[in-house]
Amino acid sequence: MKSIIEGIPKKRISLYVLVLIIMLDGIIRVGLLGVPLERDEGEYAYAGQLILQGVPPYQEVFNMKLPGIYAAYAFFMAILGQTHQGIHLALLIVNAITIILIYFLAKHIVNQPCALISAAGFAVLSLGQSVQGVYAHAEHFVIMFAMGGLLLMLRGLATENPVKLFLAGVLLCLGFMMKQHGIAFIALALVYIAYDSLRKRPILWRELMMRLFTVAGGVLTVLAILCMIMIWTGVFSAFRFWTIDYASTYITQIPINKAWSIFITSFKPIVFSAPLLWILVGAGFLALAKESGITRPYKFFLLIFAVFSILSICPGFYFRGHYFVLLLPWAGVFAGITIYVLIDFISKFSSREIIRYGAPVLLVAICLFQSIYKQRDYLFNMTYFQISRSTCWLNPFHESLNIAEFLKGHTGPEDRIAIFGSEPQIFFYSKRRSASSYIYMYPMMEKHDFALSMQKDFIKNVEATNPKYILYVNVPTSWLMTKNSHKIVLEWLDNYLQKGQTRLVGLVELSDEKSSYYWYPDVKWPATSKYWVAIFERR
Repeated sequence: MKSIIEGIPKKRISLYVLVLIIMLDGIIRVGLLGVPLERDEGEYAYAGQLILQGVPPYQEVFNMKLPGIYAAYAFFMAILGQTHQGIHLALLIVNAITIILIYFLAKHIVNQPCALISAAGFAVLSLGQSVQGVYAHAEHFVIMFAMGGLLLMLRGLATENPVKLFLAGVLLCLGFMMKQHGIAFIALALVYIAYDSLRKRPILWRELMMRLFTVAGGVLTVLAILCMIMIWTGVFSAFRFWTIDYASTYITQIPINKAWSIFITSFKPIVFSAPLLWILVGAGFLALAKESGITRPYKFFLLIFAVFSILSICPGFYFRGHYFVLLLPWAGVFAGITIYVLIDFISKFSSREIIRYGAPVLLVAICLFQSIYKQRDYLFNMTYFQISRSTCWLNPFHESLNIAEFLKGHTGPEDRIAIFGSEPQIFFYSKRRSASSYIYMYPMMEKHDFALSMQKDFIKNVEATNPKYILYVNVPTSWLMTKNSHKIVLEWLDNYLQKGQTRLVGLVELSDEKSSYYWYPDVKWPATSKYWVAIFERR
């Protein structure tokens, strides 16, 4: 066996191990494909579904996110089908591509052993329940494009290849198109390019400007194409309002003095889900300071990689669990650096490869296995219902499948549905359109100057479209209402229902252990559960 292994080139062994990492990660993810969509996925899927029907973003879906994620969902759904399983299969593919890109990024900066550890560390961390790793959030798409852009940027600088630098700008901007948080990685690239040119003596100002303009040219090209598409489809005004005007108010909702406590609350479970692995990540800072085998420019890159990754999750100080996916490429690389330094340290005492690599590989295996073992129920044993409940509380994500099936069976393709709550996945599953372009209650409940007019617009939309079914979601996380929220939309609904223009045809009661469904003519009222979804049919 030893002679066979020694006959295989080390480069090929590394690729075999990389393939094994991707396969093991993929096997776990295949078992999780059937987890029902959560509401962000529902938004992206519904918007993507409308794109496939020829409806541009911001025409029938209002949200502050940039349209790249909608286009990405539309692309994958056109290939893999308009199902939650197809969407999670797309996530598997995106995750696998990201693992490969992180491997080559770490290999370019350090070496193959570090690259393999980086890839494996990222693969395990990105599965974590605390970062909602089974859900196809926009952050997964951001880091795929960002890692590709950073890798091309480093290779373009190393070879003085302007084409690679331009394409790096394109990929980095595509990451930004997936979600605004991706702008941090564009800034990272520009800062590193400036550093790489300014450290030389004499300073080559012309080289610096050419590099910056080339990358910026790639970024601006994507932005220009986006703006032309928005103008051509006639939604530029709505696009500008939601992605600039409203987004500006959204990131001011949480005061800065609450940021640290929110961060700690969100980050604790992420660390506790893989404590040994995060110790390796933290040790990466010390290892980087000690290690002399990594050139000074790359040390600087790694440090600002950490800084800008952290900055990428900071806009608005919301620090939701899935935001931390943006940190995971950096975390994987720093875990790899720790092991790289450990291998180098052991090599000073022994030149035998079994000793040099044996202990570090065993340490990594223990760290990775511990994380998977701690989450074994979530990854291997829980039902899809249990995964949804334990990850997303009593949000009606699992129930949306049955609710949508009922709506689909009792409506035609032209019928509209109004949801008083934030559950866009129901529109996607049922293949029925919303009565309003406001698919979330959240913007209407927030404290800003647009909230009241949004509620009035939503009411006008519902009155104008006369939806065949109206749903009311009695779950606080579907509203995020505060004591300062305007409530005219609830007053209108109460009035509307009391006029006798509707009848109750469905009730879904939510609990930790199960959901109970009551359909006409056996529908019951009042609900005995604290949280529920009511379905009303317009007479």
